[in-house]
Amino acid sequence: MDGGTAGAGDLRRGATPLAPAAPGFAEMFTPKLVTVLREGYGLAGLRADAVSGLTVAIVALPLSMAIAIASGLGPDRGLYTAIVGGFLVSLLGGSRFQIGGPAGAFIVLVAATVAAHGVSGLILATLISGVILMAIGLLRLGTFIKYIPYPVTVGFTAGIGVIILASQAKDLLGLTLAIEPGPLLPKLAALAGALPTLNPAAVGLAALSIAVILVLRRIRPNWPGFLIAVALAAALAWGLGLPVETIGTRFGGIPQSLPAPNLPPMGWSEVSAVLPAALSFALLGGIESLLSAVVADSMSGRRHRSNAELVAQGVANIGSALFGGFCVTGTIARTATNVRSGARGPVSGMLHAVFLLLFMLLAAPLAAFIPLAALAGLLAVVAWNMAERHAMAALVRASRGDAIVLFATLLLVVFRDLIEGILIGFGIGALLFLHRMAQAVQVETGRPLVEADQPDGEGREAYDASLASDPDIAVIRISGAFFFGAAAEVGAALDRVGAQPRAYVLDLSAVALLDSTAAATIEGFARKAGRAGALVYLAGAAPPIRRVLRTHGVRPPAVRFRAGLDEAVSAAREEIGFSARPGRPAILHAT
Repeated sequence: MDGGTAGAGDLRRGATPLAPAAPGFAEMFTPKLVTVLREGYGLAGLRADAVSGLTVAIVALPLSMAIAIASGLGPDRGLYTAIVGGFLVSLLGGSRFQIGGPAGAFIVLVAATVAAHGVSGLILATLISGVILMAIGLLRLGTFIKYIPYPVTVGFTAGIGVIILASQAKDLLGLTLAIEPGPLLPKLAALAGALPTLNPAAVGLAALSIAVILVLRRIRPNWPGFLIAVALAAALAWGLGLPVETIGTRFGGIPQSLPAPNLPPMGWSEVSAVLPAALSFALLGGIESLLSAVVADSMSGRRHRSNAELVAQGVANIGSALFGGFCVTGTIARTATNVRSGARGPVSGMLHAVFLLLFMLLAAPLAAFIPLAALAGLLAVVAWNMAERHAMAALVRASRGDAIVLFATLLLVVFRDLIEGILIGFGIGALLFLHRMAQAVQVETGRPLVEADQPDGEGREAYDASLASDPDIAVIRISGAFFFGAAAEVGAALDRVGAQPRAYVLDLSAVALLDSTAAATIEGFARKAGRAGALVYLAGAAPPIRRVLRTHGVRPPAVRFRAGLDEAVSAAREEIGFSARPGRPAILHAT
């Protein structure tokens, strides 16, 4: 008999259907490329992926160079990162549409690492972060990254946008500034002091680039606005001989090939020095890549494999570091462009990296004419988009708690530190969540004979006050999440059970969650009741909850487990010598 027939027979006999088996290790870490190829990949799919890959490469080309320059690096390192990292992310990743490469979110961290440890320290930190990301994925910890509250992600993204915009002010205005401080307030003071050196030509090219991007986004959204804006600015700067700084004047252009793989110095002193930066890269990279994969899922209706994606991101960071690149992560804007361009699978991301490599091989000399003011204008648009204004407004309207988490994260990211902002925002969000959960546990201990009848919840009968005449059995119903935040209140309710009955029945059938603190509360209550000579029955506890209780010593003979409330009440009556009578005893509610 096949599995389907057996399952149907079980259901006809009234058996509980078996839960689907958990995915195995190989299934969980199989790259999406393998899945797509198994489904059948033909010429039509390759053609669609080639068009999409070219479209994404056109978007990624100026962005990769701009992000590298904003991070205190040469534009070539941005291309190395996009080519090597982007290819490996698509080759091994757990998302069909993820596009990997350098991301604006890393500008702050990368710039600080370069300032503190140099380029070799940055490459070492990138390599170590890759190892950490692989470990996180292989240990299947990627699932937990999704628990970061939404206000935290919106807050740190907006904060990064503010920092990126401030970092581009120098090139946007063409200012001459010997030393540009890192922290925001000293940076703004230094920029204000350098305003007399403002370059009108740079301001004009930056404004033109921003205007071209915004106008094309409105009237021709499918056109590569970033590339068109940068190319137009470069043509004007060269044709008119404008006195503006370009990639050629600052960096001497970009090379026409990838460098040979090379390991950075890896002594213990070097590793220990960059380890905090590597941890920051891994944390932010994991968050950013999984957020990007979720965006792709929502646009395409597919589902990504989070742990496989993290392993791929780790491999990509190691590969990027070996070729002189820096941090790789999933990029939301480029991934969304990939989906909208009609990509069929990971081949489009691999081809996007190939197209970028072809640009380096064939057209690298043209990059020398790109004005830095145009790239700054491009990043200004990126920074503006990172401040998700509609999401921020919705969170402010939603609740005071969400607004607190949002602005605490944003301000800490802007004025203190990116990782500090994420961790403290997460901590505040978790505390507010626990407070809300604890408030959901309400304890009713009033006299039922004088209280109005009221429904006891969906699917339950109204409380019958006429049943309050049985003083020997107390039924206490607990519902919802019984966890440490509610344990004190429920424990106090148990202690307020009027006159001492001869038996307690705790109805746990509506308890969705029970942790160790709640189990210890029940164990203490059972011990106290036992000293008073009272029996304790636990009714309706689901198997996972019963397991937690037994683990914490809540087991016979201190308590007696029964499948349902009626069965527990009948057993209590029989054991204390009561004859069966209609109805149920008085019920205390802890809901």
